[in-house]
Amino acid sequence: MRVAVVGAGALGLYYGALLQKSGVETHFLMRRDYDAVVSRGLQIYSINGDFHLPKINAWRTPEEMGKADLVIVAIKTFANDCYQELITPLLTSHTMIQTLQNGLGNEEALAELFGGERIIGGVAFLCSNRGEPGVVHHLGAGRIVLGEFVERDGQRLERLAEMFRGAGVDCRTTADLKRARWEKLVWNIPFNGLSALLRQSVDRLLAVPVTRTLVREIMLEVIRAGNAQGLHSDIPEKFAESMMEFTDNMGVYKPSMQIDREEGRELEIGAILRTPLRFGAEKGIGMPRTEMLATLLEQAQSGLQTGQYCR
Repeated sequence: MRVAVVGAGALGLYYGALLQKSGVETHFLMRRDYDAVVSRGLQIYSINGDFHLPKINAWRTPEEMGKADLVIVAIKTFANDCYQELITPLLTSHTMIQTLQNGLGNEEALAELFGGERIIGGVAFLCSNRGEPGVVHHLGAGRIVLGEFVERDGQRLERLAEMFRGAGVDCRTTADLKRARWEKLVWNIPFNGLSALLRQSVDRLLAVPVTRTLVREIMLEVIRAGNAQGLHSDIPEKFAESMMEFTDNMGVYKPSMQIDREEGRELEIGAILRTPLRFGAEKGIGMPRTEMLATLLEQAQSGLQTGQYCR
């Protein structure tokens, strides 16, 4: 299988590096890291063992990359208006598109452009960040849950999961992609949102009783909104406790949105907060704490000059 990774941040580089290391032909669309990986290769520092890829297939444009059997979409969600420009040159009649992006609405946007039968949703539970160009730090977790946007071919989904498992990734499949998305939001909304707003790592949020309580209250809002979406089975309230216990064991960790704010980059407020708020409102579910969090984050980045992310 020929795989194209579109979005060479910490997530795209980490999973792509594992695929290449396992023998999968993997190509990377790059901007910031291009010169570094061409000259020095790609270095992964991981809790599962460090490794270095001295040579990777790095490209500056999708036209140079050529056609692919699978496109892994790992760009930040605020750049989703670049889908057509970045993905179209990579497609054949049989190419699958797998998004590993955060939040809600990505599968729908891809399906509108390229057809729902191509689209695979991937929910990644990964703790990682980038170091200097050409370096990725994998700090914990790494599980991926895959589901079809339009139910079509369970065998196709299982083949993809086997490819990731062959690369050392804990990869599972689900018949309820929507539930998997909302389960991740139970973690993403409070921890990405509060860590970015307060500029505090997750351990500091949980160490203080008032913010620990706030984290749990936001999680319960998200669970109520998710359970109104027609999931195959409800997310139980105790799931919030399991997510907090999981985070207690992470130690010092800065979520991606906190790093983006500290480095002056645009935040993924739309996909991670605003779209779930809209889905909740459509079902009559109020999420006042999440609404305030989104509003404060928008105010915090109101003076940020956003740029063109496609190229």
